[in-house]
Amino acid sequence: MLLSKFRTLNPLSPILPMTAVILDGKALAEKIRAEIADEAAAFIAASAVVPCLAAVLVGENPASQTYVRNKQKACEKAGMASVLKALKTETTTAELLALVERLNGDPKVHGILVQLPLPKQINEYQVLEAIDPLKDVDALHPENVGRIVQGRPRFLPCTPQGIQQLLIRNNIQIAGANVVVLGRSEIVGKPMAIMLMQRGPGGDATVTVCHSRTKNLPEICRTADILIVAIGKAKFLTADMVKPGATVIDVGINRTDAGLVGDVDFQAVKDVAAHITPVPGGIGPLTIAMLLKNTLQAAKLQAQSQGKKSGDQQSAVKTQPQASARKHIPYT
Repeated sequence: MLLSKFRTLNPLSPILPMTAVILDGKALAEKIRAEIADEAAAFIAASAVVPCLAAVLVGENPASQTYVRNKQKACEKAGMASVLKALKTETTTAELLALVERLNGDPKVHGILVQLPLPKQINEYQVLEAIDPLKDVDALHPENVGRIVQGRPRFLPCTPQGIQQLLIRNNIQIAGANVVVLGRSEIVGKPMAIMLMQRGPGGDATVTVCHSRTKNLPEICRTADILIVAIGKAKFLTADMVKPGATVIDVGINRTDAGLVGDVDFQAVKDVAAHITPVPGGIGPLTIAMLLKNTLQAAKLQAQSQGKKSGDQQSAVKTQPQASARKHIPYT
């Protein structure tokens, strides 16, 4: 009778209470941001370079405006600079590309973030490909995506990186775990799956990606030790889709009459899962923290690149043959 009030993750796992542990992304994000602020201060002191994020906002989407504003505030708190480039909704692809080109060439800008989604008339892929890969702090440029696939990333996408850090820092076993990712977006689903299947810390999981065409979805979800839900449908994941003792990560943010809710039916699922993220206060704050991390990394990479170029130029000057001081007198 006593054991009926508990469950286990597996036969070797400790007994867990029925109510899930809430994974506090907000508290963890504050800790990570403090770490980044210290690292940024050390970098600025050593290099006299202040990392700077340029955020590009096209149109007047209220949610996008809020996201960008929060990112700017986070930069300031971390001791970094930020600039906002706000464009009208009617902006053309060519006009946006021209702005990206100017930001690419600005040595004081280290990270470029084009807030998505863009208005329908703009070619999103063309814009993302135009961003300098060394300034692509969203890690959406094809070069950076390719490096992630190969397991040698320059930057990691902000939301998947935040999720990975949340799992690692809460000592949730990833290696050997069955992970189910609901959603196959370029921003979350695809990179998340790739990152968790890589060799090494934070990886070595067996990953299944589900989407709108997946058959037997509830059955597949119930195989997961870790469920990551990013499909943009309010309260889509219900308790009957979750294996007792699973970890449930809710990436969704949906505005409803009742307020903000995630893609997970939180109240029902928390009585089945071992760990669960809330909405709000879960993955959102971690996404911004990882953006700061990528911006600092971008500044470091560009400082190294500039230092290497300067060193190569000095070396080239030193190795050039010196002109003879004696005037050449031809034979007659």
